[in-house]
Amino acid sequence: MIANYHTHTTFCDGRNTPEEIVISAIEKGFSSIGFSGHGYTDFDLRYCMKDTVGYIAEIKRLKAEYSGKIQIYLGVEEDAFCLVNRADFDYVIGSSHYFCVGGKYYPIDSNYEYFKKCLELFSYDIMKMTHSYYGAFCEYIAKRKPDVVGHFDLITKFDELDASLFLENGDYTRTAEKYVSLAAESGCLFEVNTGAVSRGFRTSFYPAENLLYALKAKGAGLVLASDSHSTDTLDFGFAEARRYLKYIGFDSVYNLCDGKFVKESI
Repeated sequence: MIANYHTHTTFCDGRNTPEEIVISAIEKGFSSIGFSGHGYTDFDLRYCMKDTVGYIAEIKRLKAEYSGKIQIYLGVEEDAFCLVNRADFDYVIGSSHYFCVGGKYYPIDSNYEYFKKCLELFSYDIMKMTHSYYGAFCEYIAKRKPDVVGHFDLITKFDELDASLFLENGDYTRTAEKYVSLAAESGCLFEVNTGAVSRGFRTSFYPAENLLYALKAKGAGLVLASDSHSTDTLDFGFAEARRYLKYIGFDSVYNLCDGKFVKESI
């Protein structure tokens, strides 16, 4: 079964229309495709959806038009600091893209220059930054229980562009393992996100290998996600990700089928 549920379109910061995505997914042999436009964030309008009503209407139109050819799901990528109306969507990916410091929001992953400004906010104290990010994210996960937790360790996005601040830091890795284990107690699914690799930021997927081992120990379920922003990355890295998960000890991932997340053997 080929499927992806973390998909962005021209309604937010993607390059293709929803219908172009659907047509490409059918051509690639997908059984289902889920759209996950960035939920509206009133404090940052650069890449979120401004026309959520139009987005919902378009995905519903495509559901009807392509019924029988592919299962289409209306999802949203909700930011932890700005909740959506959950009833409007088939599923919610819960992600954290910001630090909130002094009532102001600072983007984690927009670009490396922004991230360096975030480092300044924490006086380059990596562990203080780590606790701030994961503490707020895990609090959101525990309260909101999104269907899928998005790119859990997004804080490490730029770790391979310069001197490693996180992935080669023992204090960070041990702390991140504690937080992901805590988050796993929510019962949410976690995505294995290939997006940073497809866009050239990373050579490894989210979450990092040690966090996947921690999720395995907690019995957490996984979803493959390409965090696609164009038709050519809809299933980027999925074959490699499946081999990777088998190596770690996972024997299944979850996919949507008839509106429910169900296990599929790897």
